[in-house]
Amino acid sequence: MRAVVSRVTSASVTVDGQVVGAIHEAGLLVLLGIATTDGAEQAATMARKLHELRILRDERGCADTGAPLLVVSQFTLYGDTRKGRRPSWTAAAPADVAEPLVDAVVTALRDRGASVATGRFGAMMAVQSVNDGPYTVLVEV
Repeated sequence: MRAVVSRVTSASVTVDGQVVGAIHEAGLLVLLGIATTDGAEQAATMARKLHELRILRDERGCADTGAPLLVVSQFTLYGDTRKGRRPSWTAAAPADVAEPLVDAVVTALRDRGASVATGRFGAMMAVQSVNDGPYTVLVEV
């Protein structure tokens, strides 16, 4: 499981002209990719890491500030570009495997008390964000 996490002052996801998820204050934008080898254990670990990740101002995390997260599924994080000019997606989990694991991460975050907005799995999404810093990290479990 892989996530690109950005500290943002705001972020939103729009599908078909309608905002489906947004955070309007400082928090984290999480682009989340699921690999074919991922399962429930990785989902729980990712949720804990994201909630406790100390990349907000003053080295704090969502767990101690209550800052929101916007989680957006992003299978392209597993695009392999080592050969040729066209990415290979063989490491990315198929939708029927990935969607429940994205949902598991979101549920685990909410169970921890986090405020979580989401995109729409499988949809063409327009993601907007105002990066704070900029500060972006890669989280892998």
